[in-house]
Amino acid sequence: MSNTIIGIDLGTTNSEVAIIEQGKAKIIEHNDQKILPSYVGLDEQGEVIVGEKARNQYLLYPERTVKSIKRLIGEDTQVNLAGTAYTPQEISAIILKSLKQTAEQYLGKKISKAVITVPAYFSDAQRQATREAGEIAGLEVVRMINEPTAAALSYGATVEQAKKMLVYDLGGGTFDVSIVKIESGVVEVLSSHGDNHLGGDDFDQQIINFLLNHLKNVCKTDISTDSQAMARITRAAENAKIVLSDQPFVKIEEEYLLEHQGSPIHLSVELSRAEYEDMIDDYIDSTLDATHIALKGAKIAASEINEIFLVGGSTRTPCIRERLFNEFGFEPHAEIDPDLCVAMGAAIQAAMIAGEKVDTVLVDVTPYTYGTSALGVLHGESYPFTYVPVIHKNSTLPIRKTEAFTTSYDGQEFVDINIYQGEDPDALNNTKIGEFQVTGLKDTKAGNVITLTLELDLNGILHVSAQEKDTGLEKSITIKNALSRFEGEALDKAKQRVTSMFGQMDSRLFDEDKPESEQPNAPEIKTARELIDRAERLFDQVSKEDKEDMHDLIEAINSRIEAGDIDGLTGPVNQLSDIIYYLES
Repeated sequence: MSNTIIGIDLGTTNSEVAIIEQGKAKIIEHNDQKILPSYVGLDEQGEVIVGEKARNQYLLYPERTVKSIKRLIGEDTQVNLAGTAYTPQEISAIILKSLKQTAEQYLGKKISKAVITVPAYFSDAQRQATREAGEIAGLEVVRMINEPTAAALSYGATVEQAKKMLVYDLGGGTFDVSIVKIESGVVEVLSSHGDNHLGGDDFDQQIINFLLNHLKNVCKTDISTDSQAMARITRAAENAKIVLSDQPFVKIEEEYLLEHQGSPIHLSVELSRAEYEDMIDDYIDSTLDATHIALKGAKIAASEINEIFLVGGSTRTPCIRERLFNEFGFEPHAEIDPDLCVAMGAAIQAAMIAGEKVDTVLVDVTPYTYGTSALGVLHGESYPFTYVPVIHKNSTLPIRKTEAFTTSYDGQEFVDINIYQGEDPDALNNTKIGEFQVTGLKDTKAGNVITLTLELDLNGILHVSAQEKDTGLEKSITIKNALSRFEGEALDKAKQRVTSMFGQMDSRLFDEDKPESEQPNAPEIKTARELIDRAERLFDQVSKEDKEDMHDLIEAINSRIEAGDIDGLTGPVNQLSDIIYYLES
């Protein structure tokens, strides 16, 4: 157990952490919940809160809460949290650090290494930013694997016969589809495709737009500028989507959203599943288009697919199963929880790396083509930015490829090398991910050979080198996120800032000298946390005033737990218990 590596699914909507225990993948619960909502907030005392507490705070204090940060990872942007700007890497690191602490509490020891999953269609920039988030959280990211690949790993452990499987992964913010071959315990990814900005958040937005239009038509008011009202509308839309997975209709009601011209604005409207599915039909079409691209990339027909495996909470939408059934002629599988299978697969990969005995072996592919630009012919005309692929999409990882190029004029002293990611024959229409220059070339005629080598490792990180063939003159780089804010000292500062937000929790986790009553799992603390869970489950059913009172008491209880003040728990615990008794009676 000393070399335990945890597996983490860092999701747009929810995140999970898992390990291999007695040969099986186990999700580690956070406050008795397997799923940690990917929300980060600061409470009224300025203390960091993560998960369900932050999710509930979002209704009352959206300005002190951040959600869906994964959609911004890899971008040169910042988000505002309680008046302070944070990068997506820092917010993601807070979620990762919370998961790390959850694993440490369960295992009773420090954890320093993790396998983290990313969408298959994540770019190099997004992968680098995810790695940075892990480092800021105090984790060495020993491997990043694609989410549908991780899901296939969790499923592959139960497959005995050779099969070709389609993994349809629709999460909160991203969509991936992979074609996977499983045989003799080997999970081989044949192709992947996807969309980094398509997921359940987009489905929610369609319902939000429906509710806003309803309020404009019925109440003659636009509430979109009121952050607190919009937070409640957003939660109502998300809850409606969940209900419509099981019910044909949902009544969406929110009392006293705000006042308009002295009158309270209430929301009460019914939405049918048929209306909702019509709203998201174009998105489902896009996922099926991507599915056919993945099939083409794998060079197999839809009729050759033996099974379909659903991943991600958004796949619970009934029309998705229906559309896939119509496309393939059989029902998709969903026996493994679609919210948990990615983290379970990450744990399996982590166990492999740690040297534990695992029955499954992983063979992954790159979702993108990588190459350079050169003078060539495009659309029948000479063009200086013709795209020259070096590593092709769906190549098995790791991979190393070399191509030869020549100088274009006599006495050429240097060459500029641009590296692109994409599929368009015009390099300028692809994503430029790096550039460098090889200088000091020998004085010779045009046609001096320069070899370019691209090497893509198991994490999808690209290493590039160029060499003058005759002299051996070489220049090399590792393609990193060109927008990355974290280099050297900046990375250390980000790590210090995130660590300080967690106070002294890390040091308290393993303080064996403290008496039992002060340990994190003391009976009084367990009782208090169970009470908080009961309270939070009532949040969507109570008035705004009761919700505020409950929120204040929950914050008081949490602050006393973090301070180790067991005696101080009695007052707020009794008050919260009285409120819950009143509400449940």
